[in-house]
Amino acid sequence: MEFALLALSILSVLCAEMFNTAIEAVVDLVSPGFHPLAKIAKDTAAGAVLITACGAAIMGYLILAKYILPRYGEVLAMFGTASDMGTVVSVLIVVIVVIIVKSATGTGSPLHGGIPSGHAAVAFSIATAVSLNTHDPLISLLSLVLATMVSHSRLLMKIHSMREIIIGACFGAGITLLVLQLFKMYA
Repeated sequence: MEFALLALSILSVLCAEMFNTAIEAVVDLVSPGFHPLAKIAKDTAAGAVLITACGAAIMGYLILAKYILPRYGEVLAMFGTASDMGTVVSVLIVVIVVIIVKSATGTGSPLHGGIPSGHAAVAFSIATAVSLNTHDPLISLLSLVLATMVSHSRLLMKIHSMREIIIGACFGAGITLLVLQLFKMYA
């Protein structure tokens, strides 16, 4: 029953997207230039796809959470609880390492552009610390989504390339994981 509901949710998103494409094609055919009513028709069709996708995401969460989140919680629990001081130290080290690497590579400035993305590094550092401190799979996933959104904004604003963002995310998560493990070992 759960699989059928999930499959139906996914199919409804695909159908909504097909209707959206058809509506946009007809609107472009009828009104090739800009027209306020054409914009409303296209926006409404796109909104229907968004609402359907949100419904499918909720359905997916309700069905899959009981299978995925306990396993993810077990993985997080393997790392133990990090200290608050370790979290602060790890974020500070990430910031310092990012500035040093940007200076060494001569790319960007400490607060803008270059390798690695400082925003991605700090965002993933915080997301890693939140994940290891809470051991709550939902909070961990939400913090990772937020870190991804911060990183994506750097792409959208054309401040960083995907490579710079991935390097920053790896720096942030890796350094934080290392520092928090050291704090756990010696605390």
